[in-house]
Amino acid sequence: MEDKCKVIAIANQKGGVGKTTTAVNLGVALGFSGKRVLLIDTDPQGSLTKSCKIDNADADALDVTLSELMANEMTGEDKDYSLINKAIKQFENIDLIPANISLSGTETALFNCMSRESVLKRTIEPLKQKYDYILIDCMPSLGMMTINALVAADSVIIPCEPSFLSVKGLDLLLHSIAKVKRQINPNLKIDGVLMTMVDSRTVNAREITGALRDAMGNNINVFNIEIPRSVRATECPNVGESIFIHDPKGKVADAYAVLSKEVSGLERKAQVRSRPYGIR
Repeated sequence: MEDKCKVIAIANQKGGVGKTTTAVNLGVALGFSGKRVLLIDTDPQGSLTKSCKIDNADADALDVTLSELMANEMTGEDKDYSLINKAIKQFENIDLIPANISLSGTETALFNCMSRESVLKRTIEPLKQKYDYILIDCMPSLGMMTINALVAADSVIIPCEPSFLSVKGLDLLLHSIAKVKRQINPNLKIDGVLMTMVDSRTVNAREITGALRDAMGNNINVFNIEIPRSVRATECPNVGESIFIHDPKGKVADAYAVLSKEVSGLERKAQVRSRPYGIR
């Protein structure tokens, strides 16, 4: 039986914790393992789009972005597959649906739309047969676009910097995820909290990471792999490359390669648990 596409939202309402970096590099790593991967930029600032070297993404130069696709869905018109194909761009070994500032207007329009929380879910539904993984890079807020991403997703990965403010902000995000799960998307799961920009040499980073693991306990997974702090990783958006092209032998590339295996492993475990008893 053909594997089901898994949609993963990469979310945290705090900015600067590595959401976009994780979306790009996890996507590329999954692509290297033979998976068909689509990235979706849901941030009007277009950070993911710019990181993937989509030219003039912030100057309304792109003919079709996520904004146009969602607007088409909100009007209730038949799916325009040619529009979807025009939106998809290539980046290294994966695909991307870009975003720009026009998405701000789309988010405002959602408030006057029927079933507004599920517009993104309906928009990407035709794409799920083409991909093994769809990664949604969420904007740094808990607004309507992030809610749409959580409704569209099967699971969530939460990047978190080992700092006091970043960890304290997790409570609000976890509350929002629980609310979406309870009211709209009962199948939503948390794949795990991913510690990013970790400098293991500092006592502060070690203490905060350890305290977070203790606090989460068995309730929420904290990925074993941690993404180390790296100057080379911060250079990637400037040159429009993933870490696997920019610094393929570095520690960050190694970490994201391991993360991709952990994410794939979570999916395999879920498939095994879903089989009837007696089937191996």
